[in-house]
Amino acid sequence: MAMAEFTVRGAGIFGLSIAWVLAQRGARVQLVDPFGPGAGSSGGLVGALAPHVPENWNDKKAFQLDSLLMAEDFWAEVKAAGGADPGYARTGRLQPIVDEAGLRLASERAEGAKTLWRGRADWRLISASEAGDFAPASPTGYLIHDTLTARMHPRLAGAALVAALKSRGVEVQADAPDRGAVIWATGWQGLRDLSDALGKPVGAGIKGQSAAFEYAAPDAAQIFVEGLHIVPHANGTVAIGSTSEREFDDPGSTDARCDDLIARARVALPVLADAPVIDRWAGVRPRARSRAPMLGAWPDRPGHFIANGGFKIGFGMAPKVAHVMADLLLGGRDTIPEGFRIAASL
Repeated sequence: MAMAEFTVRGAGIFGLSIAWVLAQRGARVQLVDPFGPGAGSSGGLVGALAPHVPENWNDKKAFQLDSLLMAEDFWAEVKAAGGADPGYARTGRLQPIVDEAGLRLASERAEGAKTLWRGRADWRLISASEAGDFAPASPTGYLIHDTLTARMHPRLAGAALVAALKSRGVEVQADAPDRGAVIWATGWQGLRDLSDALGKPVGAGIKGQSAAFEYAAPDAAQIFVEGLHIVPHANGTVAIGSTSEREFDDPGSTDARCDDLIARARVALPVLADAPVIDRWAGVRPRARSRAPMLGAWPDRPGHFIANGGFKIGFGMAPKVAHVMADLLLGGRDTIPEGFRIAASL
């Protein structure tokens, strides 16, 4: 029986993950990206694998939960295959509670998590005094602590997938003709091209800026405060992000918005007050019109498929996206949620 063949175009987190799972399952894969792996939004700094709140449950939240729960095994297999560490750890997350209404809401969500998270993780209230120095101030004296949130370093994760794929004989090529079915995981430019091909906007690029401090807190929980993610990594850095910019002139430049992130992080977490900034990053993330990942067959283009629109949750969604797409491509098993289908963004 002939081995299934696929061409994956785009070596960001969706393209790399799909190529990896296809190769794991015995398919012949070529991976093509003229800019190299992680050249777009997947080459950033932050790596916050954070869940949606446990309430108002829907397909997107359920899919994300499955993917976050799959992540530990997924990244362990990647590390074992290629020998490179993606920087994954399920270290949890802390969020301050600012008032009495927030306390009531957090308590309600804690009850919701017991059912919705299926006993696999907790959302609970803790005293701020329990959290140590790497924690935000809380006006109420309480913090939300969830144990589902994880972190990984985007650049290390990309390199780990590249190493794992190489162990299966798959390397990223700058150019190659199509071979077999084609999966388009080409980021925000791919959404633009798809919009042009379909004659209607299906998504757009949203620029984000982030930065990294030199500060070692490898085992600390990450922080989410006033819309800011503060993520300690295993390599002795703390990443912060990010902005969300619909209009921009230069996709890769950092500016005063990045300076503002840095200033806010120093105020929110005083242990960073004197920590040197060692990296700044800007890139454009693909946001589908539906605000969910866009998965499935390319309309009216037989043999071509789309995996795009990861936006801010692409790394967290990647393990399940890869397996769902492999199920579809290898066996015709379609388990894509309605809100993730191409039609949801048309």
